[in-house]
Amino acid sequence: MKTVKKYSVLICLIISVILIVTATLVYPGGSLGDKNSVGFEWSKNFISNLFAAKAINGLENPSRIWAIIGMAFHSVGYGLFFIHMSKKISAGNAATILKLIGAGNILFSFLIATPLHDIMVIISSTLFLIGLFYITVFILKTKLTIFKFSCIICFLMFYYTLFLYGSGNLGLLAIMQKMSFICSMLLVLGIEYFTKLEDFNLIKPGRQKMQTGN
Repeated sequence: MKTVKKYSVLICLIISVILIVTATLVYPGGSLGDKNSVGFEWSKNFISNLFAAKAINGLENPSRIWAIIGMAFHSVGYGLFFIHMSKKISAGNAATILKLIGAGNILFSFLIATPLHDIMVIISSTLFLIGLFYITVFILKTKLTIFKFSCIICFLMFYYTLFLYGSGNLGLLAIMQKMSFICSMLLVLGIEYFTKLEDFNLIKPGRQKMQTGN
């Protein structure tokens, strides 16, 4: 049980990837560029296409159930990540906020399987960005140089993806969506398994003065 708990985030994300990839394999077809295309095209389809009751080509979409369950595991994995990080970053309000974000992610992951799944995915993604912002602030205060750059790059990718969405560049957006998805998962796994409590035990100014006086 200790091993399962330790690798719970990794297990959830691996299951999520397997299920979502399975969903892409059974997706009937159709993309924004060509509604008569066959199968799921990574450079032309969006992950959201997998959640629809019918594929873009009008056929029943058997990938829906796989994608919904896969996204549920994805959200649970992220939720557990934030809960674990709240224990590493024991800095008052930040720890509480991360716990709430983690619990919220787990809750909304189960609602993805309802007719509200679209809005639940949006809420879950928003919570992730808020949680990542808090974690980034603390990482910037540590000596974790690699993760400092990784967090910034991940944020830039997210914002660039949003810019593409706003500008209507759907061709590049389809590619950036997957890149942001992969980037966030790698960042979560990296922070989860390659940082420790001691990395965030920052000396407060008041405490430092007391130590200097002694």
